[in-house]
Amino acid sequence: MLLAWNSLGLHAQSSPPYSEEIAEFREAYKHDFLLDERAPLKTGEDLAKLRFFEPDDRYRVRCTFSRTQDAVPFDLPTYSGVTKPYVKYGELSFEWEGRTHTLAVYQSLHLRTMPGFAQHLFLPFNDLTNGEATYGGGRYIDLTVQDVEVEQIYLDFNRCYNPWCCYSDGYSCPIPPAENKLDIAVEAGEKMYAGGKKH
Repeated sequence: MLLAWNSLGLHAQSSPPYSEEIAEFREAYKHDFLLDERAPLKTGEDLAKLRFFEPDDRYRVRCTFSRTQDAVPFDLPTYSGVTKPYVKYGELSFEWEGRTHTLAVYQSLHLRTMPGFAQHLFLPFNDLTNGEATYGGGRYIDLTVQDVEVEQIYLDFNRCYNPWCCYSDGYSCPIPPAENKLDIAVEAGEKMYAGGKKH
C-alpha cells in the first residue's frame, strides 16, 4: 500500500510523544484506505477491524545503510502469480538482543518512473509472528531515498503494515524475498486483520 505521505518507516527522533506520533500515523493510514478507490477496505466497519500492537519504541531501531552497487534488476514474485520488476537498492543492518540482522531495501522500476514516486523504496519482510499474531504473507514498510541518506537512520517496525492481499483476493502483493526473513518475533506494527478475507 503506497500511502500519501513519505518517510513511513525511517526517521530521526522527533519531538511529539512517541505513542501519539504512532497513533496519528495509524489514523492517517486508515484514512488512506478511504481515499483510494482501489483499496480493499472501504467502510468504517471494515477499518474498525484493523488491529495493531501497542506502540513500542524498542522496535524503532537504529540502522546502518549499505548501498548496493551495480544492482541487477530482477522479477519479484507476487501472491497472484505475476511478477514485478525491482532492483535492490541497499541493505539496512540493526542490532536486536545482541545479534545483527540485515534487511534488503528495494526500488520498483515501475514506480520510480511515476510522478511522486521516484524516491520511493520498499521493504517487505517476514518474521516469527507471521501466521499467528500477524499476516502469514509478511508485512511491508515504505521508505524514501532521503530516509537512508541521513546521518542517523531509524527503522520503525511500529509503522509496518499488511499487504492488501491480507484483506481480499484480486491484488498482486510482492512476496518478501528469502533474504528478508527475520528469525525474531517483530511484535510491532499491524496485526492480523480481525475481519474475514474477501473472495
